[in-house]
Amino acid sequence: MPHFMTKKAILKTGKEHSVLRGHPWIFSGAIASHDAKTPGEWIEVFTSRNEFLAAGHWSDGSIAIRILSREQIIPDATFWSSKLQNCLNVRKMLGLGEGQNTNTYRLVHGEGDGLPGLICDIYGTCAILQAHSYGMFHALPEIAKALEQVFDGKLTSIYSKSRASMHDTSIEDQFFLGNESSTIAHENGVPFQVDWTEGQKTGFFLDQRDNRNLLSHFAAGKSVLNTFCYTGGFSVFALKGGAIEVTSVDVSEKAIRMAEQNVAMQNFKNPNHVAVVADVSEYLKSQDKNWDIVILDPPAYAKNLKKKHSAVMGYKRLNALGMSKVAPGGLLFTFSCSQVIDQSLFENTITAAGIESGRNARILYRLGQGPDHPVNLYHPEGHYLKGLVLQID
Repeated sequence: MPHFMTKKAILKTGKEHSVLRGHPWIFSGAIASHDAKTPGEWIEVFTSRNEFLAAGHWSDGSIAIRILSREQIIPDATFWSSKLQNCLNVRKMLGLGEGQNTNTYRLVHGEGDGLPGLICDIYGTCAILQAHSYGMFHALPEIAKALEQVFDGKLTSIYSKSRASMHDTSIEDQFFLGNESSTIAHENGVPFQVDWTEGQKTGFFLDQRDNRNLLSHFAAGKSVLNTFCYTGGFSVFALKGGAIEVTSVDVSEKAIRMAEQNVAMQNFKNPNHVAVVADVSEYLKSQDKNWDIVILDPPAYAKNLKKKHSAVMGYKRLNALGMSKVAPGGLLFTFSCSQVIDQSLFENTITAAGIESGRNARILYRLGQGPDHPVNLYHPEGHYLKGLVLQID
């Protein structure tokens, strides 16, 4: 196949250092010459002294090469099955998967699992693939076959949802196995309806699993406001933890409908749950009441560095508003999933919001993505989800 034809790239003098330090990306400015022609081609990387360094997928963007191997190999069936088996072994070690309280988890987290450009989420017996590079997109048929092998034939559906992640309207989302568009998956023993054909991303925000569970330990007897609620994950765990009142807010009517379905599925006895379709900032401004716990989990405000400043301003305004709606002694769970906003900048932004709100606050927890979203030690950019739990006086 065309993407398996090996091409060659030679780096500029001194540009091999980041590769030798383990970083999985090579930027276009580091390359002296190459013979790649088509995005997604397999390419080998050499120093200016013609010494082999690594191999991976070529792209014509600023990230020119995503490294998948430090050896001179061709990614055949054995390569993919070995990589995926390693990912599965780690998830089993974490207590995730078949026969566990949680059978919905991320199997492959790009660079964190040595497979840059690939996401794979598991919902029970269904696997959802998401390519973020042409190299991974072209390899999806082989990856799907390897998934079937690694799961020993127990998968009932494999679906590629790469059209949006690839930003390419010529790509069609498709099934490689089965035809299920949704299922009921379990997180910490709690069932959720997940729809990967209609839902955002792969259908559910798996990275917040541990943080939803943490919320449940604080919710007993409390009123909770869950903003940007999507399909109601935090709302369900608040009610499970004994919250006496939960309000879910999202601008998407479809998300609110799914949140209501997920609450109804739990068979809570008389849950006091109100779901509101509204712009979160406008909703917060319109409310006179306060809540014991407020959750701010907005979508990424900055997809790239150009939007970094406006994102910081957006997070500051949102958090100042959110803090003003926390009852004295209550909690604020606040998050950012913008990769370009690092932990330090996020905390500085929340500090600025606190000053603007005039409230005293203390940090109780620093939160992040779950361990099934691992971060490559040499690729700190993979730590994208930042969170704080603040007590607001």
